Amino acid sequence: MKKKNIYIVILAFISLSFTLNAQSRYLDLIKVENQAAVNENNMLLVYMDLVLDQVQLNTNEMITLTPVVTANGDTQSIALAPMIINGNRRQKMVERGLVLNNKNLFKQTPQSIIQRANGMPQVLHYSATVPFESWMSDASLSLQESVTGCAECDLGEGAELVAQRILPPAYVPVYKLTYIVPDVEPVKQREDTYSATLNFRVDKHNLDRNYMNNAAILADVDKVVNGLMTNKDLTVSDFRIEGFASPEGGWEYNRILSEKRANSFADYLQTKHQIERSRIKSVKGIGEDWNGLRQAVESSDMADKQEILRIIDQVTPPDARDAQLIRLSGGNSYRFLLNNFYPPLRRTDYRIAYNVRSFSLEEAKAQIKSNPRLLSLNEMYLVAHSYPKESKEFKEVFDIAVRLFPNDPIAIINSAATDLERGNFAIALERMEAVKEDPRAWNNLGVTHARLGNMTLAAEYLKKGTNNGDSTAAANLNQLMKAMDNQ
Repeated sequence: MKKKNIYIVILAFISLSFTLNAQSRYLDLIKVENQAAVNENNMLLVYMDLVLDQVQLNTNEMITLTPVVTANGDTQSIALAPMIINGNRRQKMVERGLVLNNKNLFKQTPQSIIQRANGMPQVLHYSATVPFESWMSDASLSLQESVTGCAECDLGEGAELVAQRILPPAYVPVYKLTYIVPDVEPVKQREDTYSATLNFRVDKHNLDRNYMNNAAILADVDKVVNGLMTNKDLTVSDFRIEGFASPEGGWEYNRILSEKRANSFADYLQTKHQIERSRIKSVKGIGEDWNGLRQAVESSDMADKQEILRIIDQVTPPDARDAQLIRLSGGNSYRFLLNNFYPPLRRTDYRIAYNVRSFSLEEAKAQIKSNPRLLSLNEMYLVAHSYPKESKEFKEVFDIAVRLFPNDPIAIINSAATDLERGNFAIALERMEAVKEDPRAWNNLGVTHARLGNMTLAAEYLKKGTNNGDSTAAANLNQLMKAMDNQ
């Protein structure tokens, strides 16, 4: 072989050797163990051990390994403090540079600088901390490698994925809600109150159907009474009647007059609807309805509003109020009261009590649409749970229940639970304000506060429920603690 050809072969071999060396990656020989990360006090802590046993590092070479946290599905990333692994001679150069405070020694301050002891077991323990950002909840961790030789010549770069997700997925707690089964009503007792603003001639108490608009008013009374008396689902037990008068005139006179007019109404029920007098349990004359007048004035925009309220509240006896009211605004205010607020005060209130039979589930499902007042809370509960929880009918039934029984704790708790099912947490919390001292509400209150992010209050209510023997609250407390530990 000619000398020229030998030189060409030697140059080609040297070039190939340099190329292979430049493309080599020490990452292939480094084993990552015990990798972990944690979000603690709003700081991301990253740990790992790098096993260097297989690495044979040339004496002039330096490996720079930079951990990089990258958002999955996004471009956000952050490079952590790098690790420097040096060959024997390179380590001495670095140490000399550190002594001389060479600021251009590294692009980024390293977390550690070590010398590779070729042929010996060696582990590099790494840890770094950076402020936690929300995108880091779903982020990967990779190692970027840069290898340099003497005179800072670039001998190769590479990257390797260490973990697709450095933090575990956020724990999603599953909370169970409390629905309370109402007790069965042995006897469903109901009572409805109605008002009849009947007209009487001055100083008279006899009821004349043909006087003014009494015919229309009594037609409404007939409709109510007939509707209840002929309803086969209920049995009317008794009537109670109260007569009211407007304030003009004498207190005692108006009391007696209102009682006589109440008795006239009782006579009408007896004559028109054949209601035995024994079923009319009470007939009372309440007299002047100052409370009703006060409510009407309070909601008005009368010029003398505050003075009228003062007279009603502070002037006694009641008969002394008339003279003071007459003097207001030259009599204009009193005439306004006479014409607008006094007539509705002359009325007869009647209450009808009745017992309702029990309904089957199918009957109750029909009744909830026509006359839900005839259902008990227990029957409504059964109707609601005949529908899927995610259905609109399920929520509608509990909303009807709390509307008809607005002060019943069970109705409030169950209705609030349906709001929680649909994510209406603020509405649910507002509903349960009235029952926050009721142990039966503590579990749902805990869940509500948890959903609103008020973990301290959530834990407080769930602990109270647990201590009260509520197993559902205990299970939810366990879920809450797991969620808080995983934050």
